Amino acid sequence: MYPESEILFPYRAISPLRKERGAEWQELVDQVSNQRDGNEDTLAFSLMMIRLCDCLNCDQSSYKASLGCIACARRTVAAEKTSDLMLRQSFEQTRQEIRQHLSLR
Repeated sequence: MYPESEILFPYRAISPLRKERGAEWQELVDQVSNQRDGNEDTLAFSLMMIRLCDCLNCDQSSYKASLGCIACARRTVAAEKTSDLMLRQSFEQTRQEIRQHLSLR
């Protein structure tokens, strides 16, 4: 229904988030966006954003979906009350989850 919305947070939505927060966040976005889609870091960042944006509960007929993934992610990241350092730590924890999952394969 909305061409800019996907079921889960897409790789293409990572780099547009760069300017939404401070230096620590910008470093993280730069680190991840400079890697290929499907890389461990891009998977971890996407999973972190899926959780932050509550993508699993996004309904394609909802207001969030009508905004599109990039706008929704920007709003979510800008409104997030935790510090950039805490978001970085969340990313690191999510990356550990991804590593564990990939090692089981």
